[in-house]
Amino acid sequence: MALDRISLYNFRNHAANELADTRQFNLLVGENGAGKTNVLEALSLLAPGRGLRRASLEEMVGPATASGFAIGASLNEQGHESARLGTYVEGERPGRRLVRINGAEASATSLGEWLAMGWLTPAMDRLFTDSAGARRRHIDRMALALDPAHARNVTRFEAALRERNKLLESGGDATWLAAIEVQVAEHGERVASGRSLLVSALGDELSTLPDQPFARPLLTYRAGGPMEFEALREEFRRQRGRDRAAGRALSGPHRDELEVVMAGSGQAAAVCSTGEQKAMLIAMTLAHASLAAEGRPGVLLLDEVAAHLDPVRRGALFDRLRQGRAQVWLTGTESGPFSEILGEAAVWQVAGGKLTRL
Repeated sequence: MALDRISLYNFRNHAANELADTRQFNLLVGENGAGKTNVLEALSLLAPGRGLRRASLEEMVGPATASGFAIGASLNEQGHESARLGTYVEGERPGRRLVRINGAEASATSLGEWLAMGWLTPAMDRLFTDSAGARRRHIDRMALALDPAHARNVTRFEAALRERNKLLESGGDATWLAAIEVQVAEHGERVASGRSLLVSALGDELSTLPDQPFARPLLTYRAGGPMEFEALREEFRRQRGRDRAAGRALSGPHRDELEVVMAGSGQAAAVCSTGEQKAMLIAMTLAHASLAAEGRPGVLLLDEVAAHLDPVRRGALFDRLRQGRAQVWLTGTESGPFSEILGEAAVWQVAGGKLTRL
């Protein structure tokens, strides 16, 4: 068990709700628009990052007159509370998300030291046909769950890269440009290393799985340029003229790509069937959850994951989740697809932002 005594205040359509006596499987059932995904989003904010919707803080504030929200949960390990985690927005500072751990102020990054969080949502179903940028964001989120410092590395790399682009456009001082390129290369090396290690570890974890029923994916990390500091710094120095003409840097970690093919057929994931793509995405999510939960409590958020799975794949999914170390939160419009786990799950009915334990 990972999270218990969960409280939501003024978060989206949840004015005030509590979830207690959680289990390994936790199921939220209700009509579309009832607020099931909002609960998952709230839980996702107990980890570093912007949450599973990547929404602005203003969008998350709920129906009360207050201009902030609050989310809290107890972290349980082996039946005992090991920490109390909380994140909130104050009315006086609506654009800043604050964090408390055991009552003391903390950084959002430090949440990752206590809890490993992963999720799968319907919006992620188009990952393989989406842009390379979307896939970079996906592997960055997964890398963040393994290394809380990864988000800071990405932020610093992107900021330094923007500064370099501005200097190239304005014809800025060459000495200052060289200094900025040192920063781009330093942070870029860390970003590329984090992504490469993540994809390698995922590949190792996936290699232990059978090709069925989840259509095992084979992953390849394609670096968008040199990965080591000196080579990357030299690449940026050497390509100043080209990048100035293009208005952007044409090589570097911001050009990285994740390539995915289906084991067995060797077919690119982008041209596989919708069912095969969903199965590969589930396999990746389960493999990542196994990696992320090593040494820390893990939480896996699965939004409408059973809706498009046949009974065989659904049963295999529940078996894998049952064997895993992560606490699992699932949503669905009805309980029927979850009949295999109802006897062992904590179940809540969600309606109009209200939660009722069944």
